[in-house]
Amino acid sequence: MKATEAKLLDFLKKSPQFIIPIYQRTYSWTEQQCRQLWDDIMRAGNNDAVGAHFIGSVVYIEKGLYQVSSQSPLLVIDGQQRLTTAMLLLEALSRHLGDTEPVEGFSAKKLRNYYLLNPLEDGERGYKLILTQTDKDSFLSLVTQKSLPQKFSLRIKENFDFFDTQIAKLNGNLEQLCRGLAKVIIVDIALSRDQDNPQLIFESMNSTGKALSQADLIRNFVLMGLEPDHQADLYYDHWRPMEVEFGQESYGDYFDSFMRHYLTVKTGDIPRLDGVYEAFKQHAQRLEAKGSNVDQLVADIHSFAKYFCAMALDKETDKQLAVAFKDLRELKVDVAYPFLLELYHDYSLEQLSKDDFYNAVRLIESYVFRRAVCAIPTNSLNKTFATFHKALDKDRYLESIKAHLIGLRSYKRFPNDDEFKRELVIRDLYNFRSRTYWLRRFENFERKEHVLVDEYTIEHIMPQNERLSKQWQEELGADWQQVHATYLHTLGNLTLTGYNSEYSDRPFIEKRDMTGGFKNSPLVLNEDLRSCSVWNESAISARARKLANRAIEVWVAPHLPESILQAYIDIPLQHEGYTLADHVHLAEDAPMYDLFQQLRKEVMALDPSVTEDILKLYVAFKAETNFVDVVPLKSKLRLSINLRFHELNDPKEMARDVSSLGRWGNGDAEIGLSDISDLPYVMGLIRQGLEKQMGESVY
Repeated sequence: MKATEAKLLDFLKKSPQFIIPIYQRTYSWTEQQCRQLWDDIMRAGNNDAVGAHFIGSVVYIEKGLYQVSSQSPLLVIDGQQRLTTAMLLLEALSRHLGDTEPVEGFSAKKLRNYYLLNPLEDGERGYKLILTQTDKDSFLSLVTQKSLPQKFSLRIKENFDFFDTQIAKLNGNLEQLCRGLAKVIIVDIALSRDQDNPQLIFESMNSTGKALSQADLIRNFVLMGLEPDHQADLYYDHWRPMEVEFGQESYGDYFDSFMRHYLTVKTGDIPRLDGVYEAFKQHAQRLEAKGSNVDQLVADIHSFAKYFCAMALDKETDKQLAVAFKDLRELKVDVAYPFLLELYHDYSLEQLSKDDFYNAVRLIESYVFRRAVCAIPTNSLNKTFATFHKALDKDRYLESIKAHLIGLRSYKRFPNDDEFKRELVIRDLYNFRSRTYWLRRFENFERKEHVLVDEYTIEHIMPQNERLSKQWQEELGADWQQVHATYLHTLGNLTLTGYNSEYSDRPFIEKRDMTGGFKNSPLVLNEDLRSCSVWNESAISARARKLANRAIEVWVAPHLPESILQAYIDIPLQHEGYTLADHVHLAEDAPMYDLFQQLRKEVMALDPSVTEDILKLYVAFKAETNFVDVVPLKSKLRLSINLRFHELNDPKEMARDVSSLGRWGNGDAEIGLSDISDLPYVMGLIRQGLEKQMGESVY
């Protein structure tokens, strides 16, 4: 590697051509980065004391050469965003200069022929910069003053327009801009293909400008080290189609999330938001060790990307599935995508029928919505869906999904009909995050002609105004203030209308009978209001109960005959079926018997989801999985808490770090318990293991 300081314009002038390799991300700077560059250049041009302005480095590969001394193109490893933006600015400036030259060297002809074009070359060699795909055609159209292609690059156009507008505001006073551009410097870093590792250098240079996404790093990791022909085949067969499927804007917004869900499906572990790239490298290395090749990996990613786009980006072609996916998106069920990706994969392979897939999607929707209505914390849902696939019996696909949902307990439970109805009628649904969603689902359930709910507004039948009219006070009764406060935002008092402003705070009968009133409403939600003669606590409650009974049909719960369900519930454990009698140190006359029984009682009381699993060498207590394991010894109980040692809050320092030691049980924190007086403190440590498991969330 050789690094030298250079003026940007000198660097562009002497360099033959820059090519952005296909593995690089597309041009992604936004107006924010362009405005910062503009302000910096104008500031430098206005201050004689500023001799130079540094904007970063340009890293490129030459074919074994360290200096720009041949006419071979330079492959840009880092600096694409800066180079492209600078050239957009130069093109915009050249259009405003015309035949003038306010500062020596700054005329339209010189800017184009020195910095944007190679006038003596033909074809693509005639351009200083060759971008990738959509960016390429749009950029070349600009520097040749031609119309943009039909499918133009949004970023290229928007940023050129930004510079064009900023320059127009100067009203022909271009000296400051020209002087500023002359002061811009970069670090010219040339790599040797034989001695430098482009991928390591690329990873280390993610600090200036617009940060690389995890997906950018993954794409480069996959493609950068391949031979050019192999690289091109993978890019054009798989990666480019994925970029097109996502779209220019959505690729940047959603591809990182997709890769995270994909890795969760493939590994069973949920990568951290900023750890997707590292998790991918480990996954790729494991596959390579098993004999899989990069072509198979990229083809698999491509397949799952299609599934994700169908569900998350409204690309589904089947109308029934498309509606179900739309409902999931409105409900914001991102945590379910790892499980849904697996279902879609099996659906695409015809291992899961379309009807069963659709019903499974609706069950997931019901599960999430019912839990939200019942105010059950959502922070464990990511792990619930990440491990759901373990419960699948693909010979009885939908049945096994239902059985698993029915079997979930405590904080993971699928709220039953009674709990759901009870909470639905009292919940503040007006301020519910997805109120348009639930109103639409209510209105369009089992309707062939769907109502466009977006054309209506939500209506409080009993008005929101705290200063209710005398008529409303009389209608609601002596306790009208209490009724108003209790029922205002609840299910029974909410509906849809296209006449919200006309209704205003009118009495109920006027709202019912006026032109466009409830009596003439075509909406299913307003059926009961057409014949209602009074609107009070009793009427609100009656409507709420009726809608709640309808809700359990809209958001259906899973049901299976008891005989079938027992087959799932009574699945034997995967060990020999040990009992406490197999542990000599837990015999009734053993010193640790009473202490263990008390510990056992308190651990089981922590949460209804806790179960006990007696193994040959220890007793495990688990919710999602083991959170504490107890190894009975003659003089103590040795507890292993399933936490990393540094995660345990242990002010008395009773625990020791056994992460580097062989041991029975799970977890890095080990505690010796021999005195019942220590039990309350130890239970506090054990509770941390359970709470970590129940509440752990990386979303």
